[in-house]
Amino acid sequence: MAAAIQVRDVSKRFRLYHDRFTSLKERVLHMGKVPFEEFWALRDVSLDVEEGQTVGLLGRNGSGKSTLLKCIGAILQPTSGQILVRGSLAAMLELGAGFHPELSGRDNIFLNASLLGLSRKEIERRFDEIVAFAELEAFIDNQVKYYSSGMYTRLGFAVAVNVEPDVLLIDEVLAVGDEAFQRKCIDRVKQFQREGRTIVFVTHAPDYVRQICDWAVVLNGGRVMASAPPGEAIRLFREELARTGEAVPPELEGAEAAPATRPGWRQVAIDHVEVEHPGTGSRPYLLSGEPMTVRASFHAERRVEDAVFSITITDARGELVYKADTAILGRGPTPLEGAGRVVFSFTEVPLLDGAFDVSLGVSSQDGGTLYEWQETCARFEVMNPARTTGSVLLPVSVDVSCDAPGARTASA
Repeated sequence: MAAAIQVRDVSKRFRLYHDRFTSLKERVLHMGKVPFEEFWALRDVSLDVEEGQTVGLLGRNGSGKSTLLKCIGAILQPTSGQILVRGSLAAMLELGAGFHPELSGRDNIFLNASLLGLSRKEIERRFDEIVAFAELEAFIDNQVKYYSSGMYTRLGFAVAVNVEPDVLLIDEVLAVGDEAFQRKCIDRVKQFQREGRTIVFVTHAPDYVRQICDWAVVLNGGRVMASAPPGEAIRLFREELARTGEAVPPELEGAEAAPATRPGWRQVAIDHVEVEHPGTGSRPYLLSGEPMTVRASFHAERRVEDAVFSITITDARGELVYKADTAILGRGPTPLEGAGRVVFSFTEVPLLDGAFDVSLGVSSQDGGTLYEWQETCARFEVMNPARTTGSVLLPVSVDVSCDAPGARTASA
């Protein structure tokens, strides 16, 4: 399969100016030269994105994700290296970029869509669909300066997704809007995937990467640190941060509001994780509805006063099945020192057939410091002995009756 995007040894340099000369005298004395510092946002980045593939770019703030996306979209020109994009391209880098606050929503649809490459005839054909997607039928003729941030966001996304490109670039736009609108955005992205479009997606949230992406590339300091399947890329990123002694950004844990991190990574080390169920030792799977226990041993290098343990379970597609922590479960923060263990006991596992991955973490009570994270540290399989299908085992009874004379009643 041919590559839709080829990035070869791309580097991007910016000039950081620390002083600005405001008078003619200063400019004459310095001969018009303003001192600056070179900053390399990207360094020798190379990657291929195959046609029809969805690739996530992960990394903390300042890692070069958005710069790379803008270089691919030809918004920025790389200082060195080459980028080749096959097919038409649309970039959703800043929703509402190109909107004029004095114009109505109707006028801004025509303005913004034309900037994205649609002809007036195409815009007229898609106008009703754009307005319906944005849910702004009652406000479309109002000036957008009176729109709320949510209305502004919905209109921007609605215009952008009605372009039908071969390659789509998305930068953090799925994290805005309310939950219902986010689901609508995800559904539209999945529609693009079914149509075979190529997507490059920037985010801080690993849940989106697992849910949407086929592959993930991790950037750190402007360089490619990892290129792997989503779960593996997330794990490699966290391990690299642990090796260098940096704290994992809390936004990488899917937090809605990311507080400032504090030093603390690996103050608590999780040593061993195991999953137990009634069939442990005799069969490799547990039956739907059976109990399960997840045990982990740990060691705190020095005393930690406010530890909270978290558990995350994802399915084979990387989608979230369950997530909780000891604070949510009523256990509260726990002081840790030396060796110890944590046990999560599930009275029953109401899942049907499948393989599921377990990840464990230890953080501070306020979520600002991540002491430890073990990605996919254990796995368990569930086998459903019944003929029911689906994802979840639901307790159900059935009763069928008929009012006809002599009819029998059946129940189960």
